[in-house]
Amino acid sequence: MPPVTPDTASAVGEQAAKRLAALDPLLPAPAVPAGCGATLAATDPDGSVTALGTCEHWAGEPGSLELTWGAARRFQLTPQIAGPDVPAALDGLLAGWRDHLASVPEAAEEDTAVVMTWPARDIGGPLTLLRHGLAPRAVIAARPAGRRAATGVPVERGVQIRQAGPVDLDEVVRLGLETVRYDAHFGTVIERPETPVALRHEAGELLAAPDPWVWLAERDGAPFGLLYAERPEAAGWIAPMVRAAPVAYLELMDVLPGERGRGVAAALVSQLHRAADESGLAVMLLHYEQVNPLSGPFWSQQGYRPLWTTWEARPASTLR
Repeated sequence: MPPVTPDTASAVGEQAAKRLAALDPLLPAPAVPAGCGATLAATDPDGSVTALGTCEHWAGEPGSLELTWGAARRFQLTPQIAGPDVPAALDGLLAGWRDHLASVPEAAEEDTAVVMTWPARDIGGPLTLLRHGLAPRAVIAARPAGRRAATGVPVERGVQIRQAGPVDLDEVVRLGLETVRYDAHFGTVIERPETPVALRHEAGELLAAPDPWVWLAERDGAPFGLLYAERPEAAGWIAPMVRAAPVAYLELMDVLPGERGRGVAAALVSQLHRAADESGLAVMLLHYEQVNPLSGPFWSQQGYRPLWTTWEARPASTLR
């Protein structure tokens, strides 16, 4: 393989950015992290570099809420694919990534995953990703400001949607844990012993802020629905996943099973969208589980569309 010079890296990055922009106007140029130092590259038959990959080694802090959203140790690949043969370039990157991780002792641990986020509209990747043992786990969906939701069922009389505050912390945590427990059925989310305390800490900080983007649905003073979102100042961690700005993130939403199908979830989302649009937000992002039978149809009706798909293999040693 030829050496990856700064000029080569720059040329690949430029072509990769153009390719993504042509696929989807919401996709940003690849944000390349510092990485672990491994050089991952793919070449075409004449030896020209057609793709570069950056591997990050991530380990969750004990007690953090981030441990709820996946494996305790994650190896994350950021690809830059110039093309034109996307499947071949991706195949080369994944083979190099597999060989690199074979020399990393921590990758042999059980509570690990390899993770790669792939553009939802890029049809050149899925077959190669599947062949290397990765599976689609979660979707990052985007709703540009002003996009209308489909008309739904009106909320029944007697149901109140109200903004939550610090006094509602117990109910926010209770309903947030219901979301975690439901999503845990689908393979990405893990309810851990520290999850309740970590969620309480994060929710407490959010509710203590002025005008939190947290709403409850209740009947006769008893909450049964929750929507919980991060304003742009707290959503910087996911903002690089989309070209537009400012960006906010819808972190949790739950309506208890016996109350679903009555328009309550749509009413909660409507409250958020109204506040977000009035604030000048450009895009709202959220995650949902790929195989959750409720999420895809619901979020599509609310004006969201898939932007990225997160592919994983667990444990990391199962990468082929």
